[in-house]
Amino acid sequence: MLEFRKNAQGILRRVGRGERFVLSHRGRPAARLEPVTAPVPSDPANDLFLTIGRRATPSPKGKTTHADIDHILYGRE
Repeated sequence: MLEFRKNAQGILRRVGRGERFVLSHRGRPAARLEPVTAPVPSDPANDLFLTIGRRATPSPKGKTTHADIDHILYGRE
């Protein structure tokens, strides 16, 4: 975290070139910085994550699995 606070702009440039970082807080991993692989939708109405509620269907078991979520978001298993 200290290095990031001192040089956030430089680290973000490195991330933009493909590097990945793990930020730690008090010696424990706290966050991961990595390049965004897909463009961010400019219209929130078309954002797959933000609109999941419109496409999700209740599970008969009351729980939704990770595979179900992937299928809802990406149309694949």
